[in-house]
Amino acid sequence: MSNSNFSPVFANIRLSKFYLKNSLFMKTEILIITIFTIITLATSCKKEDLASVSVSASAPGVDASYTETNFTKETLITKKIDANIGGYVECLPAHYADHPTLKFPLIIYLHGQGSLGDGSQTSLTKVQHDGITNWITNQKFPNNFLVGSTSYQFIVLSPQFKGWPQPSDINDMLNYAIGKYHLDYERIYVSGNSMGGGCTWDYATAYGKRITGIAPVSGASWPTTEKAQPIAQDTVAVWAFHNSGDSSVPAWYSIDYVQYINDYNPYIPAKLTLFNASGHTASTTAYDPSYEENGLNLYEWMLSYKKVKHTK
Repeated sequence: MSNSNFSPVFANIRLSKFYLKNSLFMKTEILIITIFTIITLATSCKKEDLASVSVSASAPGVDASYTETNFTKETLITKKIDANIGGYVECLPAHYADHPTLKFPLIIYLHGQGSLGDGSQTSLTKVQHDGITNWITNQKFPNNFLVGSTSYQFIVLSPQFKGWPQPSDINDMLNYAIGKYHLDYERIYVSGNSMGGGCTWDYATAYGKRITGIAPVSGASWPTTEKAQPIAQDTVAVWAFHNSGDSSVPAWYSIDYVQYINDYNPYIPAKLTLFNASGHTASTTAYDPSYEENGLNLYEWMLSYKKVKHTK
């Protein structure tokens, strides 16, 4: 995700006293203070206890978090983002407009190949029923996600692609989102299913420094150690999903990606959930808010990571 805040600046201050003697007149003591500041800039993601973290804590006067009472508001927007994106599905917290200074976490959801289209109002209905947006369309997406003592609401944007997207297309969508919405730059996530899952892998390879975490589902991207290395080095949080018996996109795609990433000993070990099921349907369970591992569903897992600066 992450969009950038920096770690505290560590300064070593050394005081040196120089005494200059003047044999003809008088002794004068001059205190010279030399300050050496060493700034460590190392971008990463870090899991932390969010009980003491507020999305608004970094800026004075920003709204505190709130509890949303209504379903996420969904709007079909026909707008050219770039040559391959003619529109997108916008999903905003119901009272987003009432909190103009509150910064919201962002999920960019990438649809599967069956939802390709030109971004027209009619075509965008396919994206409405794809992956995460399907849960929002059916009003089964939680209004709030409580992590620690903080209540979060997501902005979810799902661009519709005309053809198989490149990482630059997704980056164009992110740039557009940054210019239009009130985003928490420490919490930007990308997820997608099938074609979109593959593009999620590819985007993290090319632009991992910009995002906090990814959740590729049945991702159609050929894994290599070269692709895995920047994901590991940019400390992108990864939770991948796949059906073990998927005959459309074989499970070893996700298995190898996760293994290759972890071979680089990343700050955040990549995680894989392999469902004991056949078919190309892992997204049905992966995006279900009621599916949890270690007490967290996918969305709570995302929020448990934010982009910070650290030294490993």
